Amino acid sequence: MKKEDLIDCHNRIAPYVHRTPVLTSRLLNKMVGAELFFKCENFQRMGAYKMRGATNAILQLTDAQKEKGVVTHSSGNFAQALSLAAKSLGVKAYIVMPSSAPQVKKDAVKEYCGAIIECEPTLKARNAVADRIQSESGATFIHPSNDLNVIAGQGTVCMELLQEHPNLDMVIVPVGGGGLIAGTALAVHYFSDDCEVIGAEPFEVDDAYRSLKSGKIEINETTNTIADGLKTQLGDKNFPLIQKYVDRIIRVTEKEIIEAMRLVWERMKIIIEPSSAVAFAAVIREKKSFKNKKVGIIISGGNVDLKNLPF
Repeated sequence: MKKEDLIDCHNRIAPYVHRTPVLTSRLLNKMVGAELFFKCENFQRMGAYKMRGATNAILQLTDAQKEKGVVTHSSGNFAQALSLAAKSLGVKAYIVMPSSAPQVKKDAVKEYCGAIIECEPTLKARNAVADRIQSESGATFIHPSNDLNVIAGQGTVCMELLQEHPNLDMVIVPVGGGGLIAGTALAVHYFSDDCEVIGAEPFEVDDAYRSLKSGKIEINETTNTIADGLKTQLGDKNFPLIQKYVDRIIRVTEKEIIEAMRLVWERMKIIIEPSSAVAFAAVIREKKSFKNKKVGIIISGGNVDLKNLPF
Protein backbone atom coordinates (compact mmCIF):
# COMPACT_ATOMS: atom_id res chain seq x y z
CA MET A 1 0.00 0.00 0.00
CA LYS A 2 1.34 3.44 -1.00
CA LYS A 3 1.19 6.77 0.78
CA GLU A 4 -1.28 8.00 -1.86
CA ASP A 5 -3.63 5.12 -1.04
CA LEU A 6 -3.97 6.36 2.53
CA ILE A 7 -4.48 9.95 1.42
CA ASP A 8 -7.14 8.89 -1.11
CA CYS A 9 -8.84 6.78 1.55
CA HIS A 10 -8.91 9.68 4.01
CA ASN A 11 -10.53 11.94 1.42
CA ARG A 12 -12.98 9.20 0.35
CA ILE A 13 -14.37 8.49 3.81
CA ALA A 14 -14.29 12.07 5.15
CA PRO A 15 -17.99 12.81 4.37
CA TYR A 16 -19.10 9.73 6.31
CA VAL A 17 -16.93 9.71 9.46
CA HIS A 18 -16.07 12.14 12.27
CA ARG A 19 -12.66 13.69 12.69
CA THR A 20 -12.27 12.78 16.34
CA PRO A 21 -10.58 14.96 18.98
CA VAL A 22 -7.14 14.50 20.52
CA LEU A 23 -7.33 15.01 24.28
CA THR A 24 -4.67 15.47 26.94
CA SER A 25 -4.62 15.25 30.74
CA ARG A 26 -2.06 17.04 32.88
CA LEU A 27 -2.75 14.64 35.72
CA LEU A 28 -2.14 11.52 33.63
CA ASN A 29 0.93 13.14 32.06
CA LYS A 30 2.33 13.74 35.55
CA MET A 31 1.49 10.20 36.65
CA VAL A 32 3.37 8.63 33.74
CA GLY A 33 6.07 11.29 33.32
CA ALA A 34 5.33 11.74 29.62
CA GLU A 35 3.24 13.89 27.28
CA LEU A 36 0.22 11.77 26.34
CA PHE A 37 -2.04 12.54 23.39
CA PHE A 38 -5.24 10.45 23.33
CA LYS A 39 -6.82 10.09 19.87
CA CYS A 40 -10.42 9.54 20.91
CA GLU A 41 -12.18 7.21 18.50
CA ASN A 42 -14.77 6.60 21.23
CA PHE A 43 -16.30 9.78 19.74
CA GLN A 44 -16.43 8.22 16.26
CA ARG A 45 -19.78 7.35 14.66
CA MET A 46 -21.04 4.09 16.26
CA GLY A 47 -18.45 4.61 18.99
CA ALA A 48 -15.28 3.09 17.48
CA TYR A 49 -12.56 3.51 14.85
CA LYS A 50 -13.96 0.59 12.84
CA MET A 51 -16.42 2.92 11.13
CA ARG A 52 -13.50 4.13 9.02
CA GLY A 53 -12.44 0.78 7.58
CA ALA A 54 -16.01 -0.41 7.07
CA THR A 55 -16.92 2.74 5.14
CA ASN A 56 -13.83 2.57 2.94
CA ALA A 57 -14.41 -1.11 2.15
CA ILE A 58 -18.02 -0.54 1.05
CA LEU A 59 -17.11 2.56 -1.01
CA GLN A 60 -14.59 0.45 -2.95
CA LEU A 61 -17.27 -2.04 -4.11
CA THR A 62 -18.84 -1.95 -7.57
CA ASP A 63 -22.52 -0.99 -7.95
CA ALA A 64 -23.34 -4.62 -8.72
CA GLN A 65 -21.65 -5.74 -5.50
CA LYS A 66 -23.41 -3.06 -3.46
CA GLU A 67 -26.78 -4.30 -4.73
CA LYS A 68 -26.17 -7.74 -3.23
CA GLY A 69 -24.99 -6.41 0.11
CA VAL A 70 -22.11 -7.15 2.45
CA VAL A 71 -21.49 -9.77 5.13
CA THR A 72 -19.07 -9.96 8.04
CA HIS A 73 -18.55 -11.76 11.34
CA SER A 74 -17.86 -9.75 14.48
CA SER A 75 -18.36 -9.83 18.24
CA GLY A 76 -19.41 -6.22 18.29
CA ASN A 77 -17.66 -3.12 17.02
CA PHE A 78 -17.13 -4.11 13.39
CA ALA A 79 -20.67 -5.51 13.39
CA GLN A 80 -21.92 -2.06 14.32
CA ALA A 81 -19.51 -0.29 11.98
CA LEU A 82 -20.45 -2.30 8.89
CA SER A 83 -24.17 -2.00 9.73
CA LEU A 84 -24.02 1.79 10.05
CA ALA A 85 -21.69 2.27 7.07
CA ALA A 86 -23.97 0.07 4.94
CA LYS A 87 -27.08 1.94 6.11
CA SER A 88 -25.41 5.29 5.31
CA LEU A 89 -24.60 4.05 1.80
CA GLY A 90 -27.90 2.26 1.11
CA VAL A 91 -26.43 -1.26 1.21
CA LYS A 92 -27.80 -4.39 2.95
CA ALA A 93 -25.58 -5.77 5.75
CA TYR A 94 -25.62 -9.35 7.06
CA ILE A 95 -23.88 -9.63 10.42
CA VAL A 96 -22.75 -12.96 11.89
CA MET A 97 -22.39 -12.51 15.66
CA PRO A 98 -21.39 -15.05 18.32
CA SER A 99 -24.19 -15.80 20.78
CA SER A 100 -21.88 -14.56 23.56
CA ALA A 101 -21.54 -11.04 22.10
CA PRO A 102 -22.61 -8.26 24.53
CA GLN A 103 -26.32 -7.49 24.26
CA VAL A 104 -25.56 -3.77 24.02
CA LYS A 105 -23.65 -4.46 20.78
CA LYS A 106 -26.39 -6.68 19.34
CA ASP A 107 -28.93 -3.95 20.08
CA ALA A 108 -26.78 -1.36 18.32
CA VAL A 109 -26.47 -3.55 15.20
CA LYS A 110 -30.26 -3.82 15.07
CA GLU A 111 -30.59 -0.05 15.44
CA TYR A 112 -28.31 0.37 12.42
CA CYS A 113 -30.52 -2.06 10.42
CA GLY A 114 -27.93 -4.87 10.26
CA ALA A 115 -29.44 -8.35 9.86
CA ILE A 116 -28.00 -10.45 12.72
CA ILE A 117 -27.36 -14.16 12.31
CA GLU A 118 -26.15 -15.71 15.57
CA CYS A 119 -23.58 -18.51 15.73
CA GLU A 120 -21.59 -20.51 18.26
CA PRO A 121 -18.81 -18.41 19.87
CA THR A 122 -15.93 -19.96 17.91
CA LEU A 123 -13.95 -18.66 14.96
CA LYS A 124 -14.77 -21.84 13.01
CA ALA A 125 -18.51 -21.27 13.47
CA ARG A 126 -18.22 -17.60 12.52
CA ASN A 127 -16.46 -18.45 9.27
CA ALA A 128 -18.84 -21.28 8.38
CA VAL A 129 -21.98 -19.16 8.85
CA ALA A 130 -20.48 -16.20 6.98
CA ASP A 131 -19.53 -18.51 4.08
CA ARG A 132 -23.09 -19.88 3.95
CA ILE A 133 -24.66 -16.41 3.83
CA GLN A 134 -22.17 -15.31 1.19
CA SER A 135 -23.06 -18.24 -1.08
CA GLU A 136 -26.83 -17.88 -0.52
CA SER A 137 -27.10 -14.11 -0.95
CA GLY A 138 -24.16 -13.20 -3.19
CA ALA A 139 -23.10 -10.63 -0.60
CA THR A 140 -19.45 -9.56 -0.51
CA PHE A 141 -17.54 -10.71 2.57
CA ILE A 142 -15.66 -7.91 4.35
CA HIS A 143 -13.25 -9.09 7.01
CA PRO A 144 -13.12 -6.94 10.17
CA SER A 145 -9.33 -6.65 10.12
CA ASN A 146 -7.69 -8.75 7.39
CA ASP A 147 -8.72 -6.64 4.40
CA LEU A 148 -6.48 -4.00 2.80
CA ASN A 149 -9.36 -1.53 2.28
CA VAL A 150 -10.30 -1.91 5.94
CA ILE A 151 -6.65 -1.52 7.02
CA ALA A 152 -6.34 1.68 4.96
CA GLY A 153 -9.45 3.08 6.63
CA GLN A 154 -8.11 2.30 10.09
CA GLY A 155 -4.82 3.97 9.16
CA THR A 156 -6.62 7.32 8.88
CA VAL A 157 -6.92 7.43 12.69
CA CYS A 158 -3.16 7.83 13.08
CA MET A 159 -2.93 10.06 9.99
CA GLU A 160 -5.14 12.59 11.75
CA LEU A 161 -3.23 12.22 15.02
CA LEU A 162 0.06 12.93 13.23
CA GLN A 163 -1.43 15.91 11.39
CA GLU A 164 -2.13 17.51 14.78
CA HIS A 165 1.00 16.24 16.56
CA PRO A 166 3.70 15.51 13.96
CA ASN A 167 6.54 15.15 16.49
CA LEU A 168 5.38 12.10 18.42
CA ASP A 169 8.08 9.73 19.65
CA MET A 170 5.73 6.75 19.89
CA VAL A 171 2.21 5.68 19.01
CA ILE A 172 0.66 2.89 21.05
CA VAL A 173 -2.39 0.95 19.94
CA PRO A 174 -4.40 -2.06 21.17
CA VAL A 175 -4.02 -5.24 19.11
CA GLY A 176 -6.88 -7.60 18.33
CA GLY A 177 -7.36 -8.72 14.75
CA GLY A 178 -4.47 -6.52 13.61
CA GLY A 179 -6.27 -4.06 11.32
CA LEU A 180 -5.82 -1.00 13.50
CA ILE A 181 -2.15 -1.60 14.31
CA ALA A 182 -1.35 -2.43 10.67
CA GLY A 183 -3.04 0.77 9.48
CA THR A 184 -1.36 2.76 12.26
CA ALA A 185 2.03 1.33 11.31
CA LEU A 186 1.53 2.35 7.67
CA ALA A 187 0.48 5.86 8.68
CA VAL A 188 3.55 6.26 10.90
CA HIS A 189 5.80 4.89 8.14
CA TYR A 190 4.49 7.38 5.56
CA PHE A 191 3.70 10.45 7.67
CA SER A 192 6.29 10.49 10.46
CA ASP A 193 10.08 10.72 10.41
CA ASP A 194 11.06 9.00 13.61
CA CYS A 195 8.22 7.43 15.57
CA GLU A 196 7.92 3.97 17.10
CA VAL A 197 4.78 1.88 16.75
CA ILE A 198 4.01 -0.18 19.84
CA GLY A 199 1.18 -2.66 20.25
CA ALA A 200 -0.62 -3.41 23.51
CA GLU A 201 -2.22 -6.75 24.24
CA PRO A 202 -3.67 -8.65 27.21
CA PHE A 203 -1.57 -11.56 28.54
CA GLU A 204 -4.73 -13.66 28.18
CA VAL A 205 -4.80 -13.17 24.38
CA ASP A 206 -1.17 -12.51 23.46
CA ASP A 207 -1.18 -14.10 20.00
CA ALA A 208 0.31 -11.02 18.30
CA TYR A 209 3.17 -10.87 20.83
CA ARG A 210 3.91 -14.55 20.22
CA SER A 211 3.49 -14.18 16.44
CA LEU A 212 6.15 -11.46 16.29
CA LYS A 213 8.48 -13.71 18.30
CA SER A 214 7.91 -16.86 16.21
CA GLY A 215 7.56 -15.24 12.78
CA LYS A 216 4.25 -16.98 12.06
CA ILE A 217 0.62 -16.34 12.99
CA GLU A 218 -0.10 -17.88 16.39
CA ILE A 219 -3.53 -18.58 17.84
CA ASN A 220 -4.98 -18.28 21.34
CA GLU A 221 -6.11 -21.41 23.14
CA THR A 222 -8.23 -19.33 25.53
CA THR A 223 -9.80 -15.87 25.31
CA ASN A 224 -10.36 -15.16 28.99
CA THR A 225 -10.07 -11.36 28.87
CA ILE A 226 -12.29 -8.44 29.72
CA ALA A 227 -11.08 -6.81 26.47
CA ASP A 228 -13.78 -8.44 24.33
CA GLY A 229 -12.72 -6.55 21.19
CA LEU A 230 -9.24 -8.15 21.25
CA LYS A 231 -10.22 -11.83 21.14
CA THR A 232 -9.65 -12.21 17.39
CA GLN A 233 -6.39 -13.17 15.69
CA LEU A 234 -4.03 -11.75 13.07
CA GLY A 235 -4.47 -12.42 9.34
CA ASP A 236 -2.24 -13.00 6.34
CA LYS A 237 -2.76 -9.44 5.01
CA ASN A 238 -2.06 -7.49 8.19
CA PHE A 239 0.61 -9.70 9.76
CA PRO A 240 3.33 -8.88 7.17
CA LEU A 241 2.72 -5.16 7.79
CA ILE A 242 2.94 -5.70 11.54
CA GLN A 243 6.18 -7.68 11.14
CA LYS A 244 7.70 -4.96 8.98
CA TYR A 245 6.63 -1.79 10.77
CA VAL A 246 5.72 -2.55 14.41
CA ASP A 247 8.57 -2.20 16.90
CA ARG A 248 7.24 -4.28 19.79
CA ILE A 249 4.19 -5.35 21.77
CA ILE A 250 3.63 -4.81 25.50
CA ARG A 251 1.40 -7.25 27.39
CA VAL A 252 -0.81 -6.26 30.33
CA THR A 253 -2.81 -8.05 33.01
CA GLU A 254 -6.59 -7.95 33.44
CA LYS A 255 -6.15 -5.97 36.67
CA GLU A 256 -4.02 -3.38 34.82
CA ILE A 257 -6.64 -3.04 32.07
CA ILE A 258 -9.41 -2.39 34.59
CA GLU A 259 -7.30 0.13 36.52
CA ALA A 260 -6.37 2.03 33.33
CA MET A 261 -10.02 2.09 32.26
CA ARG A 262 -11.06 3.45 35.66
CA LEU A 263 -8.39 6.16 35.53
CA VAL A 264 -9.56 7.42 32.13
CA TRP A 265 -13.22 7.42 33.22
CA GLU A 266 -12.43 9.22 36.49
CA ARG A 267 -9.75 11.65 35.37
CA MET A 268 -10.59 12.41 31.74
CA LYS A 269 -14.38 12.08 32.16
CA ILE A 270 -14.75 10.03 29.00
CA ILE A 271 -16.21 6.56 28.44
CA ILE A 272 -13.80 4.02 26.98
CA GLU A 273 -14.22 0.27 26.61
CA PRO A 274 -11.77 -2.25 28.12
CA SER A 275 -10.05 -2.90 24.77
CA SER A 276 -9.20 0.81 24.55
CA ALA A 277 -7.79 0.81 28.06
CA VAL A 278 -5.20 -1.81 27.09
CA ALA A 279 -3.04 0.80 25.30
CA PHE A 280 -2.97 3.17 28.28
CA ALA A 281 -2.40 0.22 30.63
CA ALA A 282 0.74 -0.65 28.66
CA VAL A 283 2.07 2.90 29.10
CA ILE A 284 1.48 2.75 32.87
CA ARG A 285 3.08 -0.71 33.09
CA GLU A 286 6.28 0.39 31.33
CA LYS A 287 6.34 4.06 32.20
CA LYS A 288 10.14 4.10 32.35
CA SER A 289 10.16 3.40 28.58
CA PHE A 290 7.92 6.40 27.94
CA LYS A 291 9.49 8.90 30.36
CA ASN A 292 9.82 12.41 28.88
CA LYS A 293 8.47 11.19 25.52
CA LYS A 294 5.61 12.47 23.38
CA VAL A 295 3.24 9.49 23.18
CA GLY A 296 0.15 9.07 21.01
CA ILE A 297 -2.40 6.66 22.48
CA ILE A 298 -5.23 5.44 20.27
CA ILE A 299 -8.48 5.10 22.19
CA SER A 300 -10.15 2.60 19.91
CA GLY A 301 -13.74 2.77 21.14
CA GLY A 302 -16.28 3.47 23.85
CA ASN A 303 -18.95 0.81 23.45
CA VAL A 304 -19.50 -0.59 26.94
CA ASP A 305 -22.33 -2.45 28.61
CA LEU A 306 -23.17 -0.06 31.45
CA LYS A 307 -24.94 -2.90 33.31
CA ASN A 308 -21.72 -4.93 33.36
CA LEU A 309 -18.89 -2.61 34.37
CA PRO A 310 -15.71 -4.08 35.90
CA PHE A 311 -15.65 -1.50 38.71
